[in-house]
Amino acid sequence: MSGTTASGARAEAARSSRGQRRTGRAPAQRAEPAGGRRRKGRAPVQRVEAAGSRHRRGRVSLDEQVDTVIYDTVILVPARNEEVGVFTSLKSLATQSRRPDLIVVVVNNSTDRTEEFARQFADDESTPNTVVLNLENNPHKKAGALNYGLQWLRESVGGRLPNKVRHVLVMDADTELHPKFIERARNVLASDPELGGVSAACLGRTGLWRNPWQRFLLGMQIIEYGRAANIRYRQDVHTMSGAGSFYRSEALQGLLDWRGQVFWEDHRNLVEDYETTLALKESGWKITANQLCIAYTDLMPTLRELIQQRERWSRGTVDTLRRRGWTKFTWHSISTMILGLIGSAYILGWGSTQLARTALRGFSHYPLFSVLLLGFWVVYPALRVRNLGWKAMLVEALLLPELVYTVVRTHWLVSSIVKSYVTRVSAWK
Repeated sequence: MSGTTASGARAEAARSSRGQRRTGRAPAQRAEPAGGRRRKGRAPVQRVEAAGSRHRRGRVSLDEQVDTVIYDTVILVPARNEEVGVFTSLKSLATQSRRPDLIVVVVNNSTDRTEEFARQFADDESTPNTVVLNLENNPHKKAGALNYGLQWLRESVGGRLPNKVRHVLVMDADTELHPKFIERARNVLASDPELGGVSAACLGRTGLWRNPWQRFLLGMQIIEYGRAANIRYRQDVHTMSGAGSFYRSEALQGLLDWRGQVFWEDHRNLVEDYETTLALKESGWKITANQLCIAYTDLMPTLRELIQQRERWSRGTVDTLRRRGWTKFTWHSISTMILGLIGSAYILGWGSTQLARTALRGFSHYPLFSVLLLGFWVVYPALRVRNLGWKAMLVEALLLPELVYTVVRTHWLVSSIVKSYVTRVSAWK
């Protein structure tokens, strides 16, 4: 396509989006049939249930290789009852050094004022082009909302994503992105054509506690997120983060061509981001993470909410691993989970017993253990969180806070494994 034609297409798309924003409605928005039936014209879905399912991704056709880009970066924001944080999250997109061309907010089975606040943002002429879709009676949780937004996007650009759309960023509505997130993520994908996506490094928001127990609980989550951001595999990322995942549109189109949808729609799918990560790896794409692509996410303020959140994540991971079995894409996750259980048993069993005995009788009676304690239980944990500052290092060196949090962590991990085998996932009504 000539430069004039491409410019005309972009201008027309911009006018269309701006008109959508002023009216607060998305064109061609389809009502979901009752009972969750598949929308007309949608490709049949092939569920990924067995480890033997494999797919060789294809390249874009010659027609798609022509420069007809309408949107360089499109943001999908699924939001369910996020009236508290959705406006802040959207504002973090408006302040990006590389602003998105289009934001699609999918209000998902919400019963609060999420849609109202999203439309207030969309009506502001100073913000990026924004479309707000309202999806009701969605039985497929976050996966259904994301697929709905992708379906709308595909129809708005003519059916297929490459090369009408170059990048798609998926982010949670309780997340803020670093002002240079999009700019840095684009640079990461541009560095390697085999990369299908780059995941955010998630950090917890600080200063939200109201009492000493909450300060401890949130502080340990901040340390946990920071430690995870440091040790994530750069070329074998366990999972793309739901808080912020930046995808190459060709990779998403490959999943659509393979199984009819990007995110697996099933009420049993509790971790759509992890399942999609595995699907991308199985279809030949590399996935990475970058410490400079930072997403700031909400933390759980109570023990009950924390355990519920982590049980959902861990249970969903176990369910997904059980369906796929031991493969070259799942062995690391399975091994990590097993080693985590062994490590927790060691820390809460022999390790804590020896620590108590040493504290009672004095370190001089146990010189070898004292050296091991200093090196493995004090110095090493503190060094792992040095990027979070001296306060985090001090907390890790004190041992007791981490021991208490290990008890909580072990509870949700064991509980998740047991529930995966003995209980069913309830449908989302």
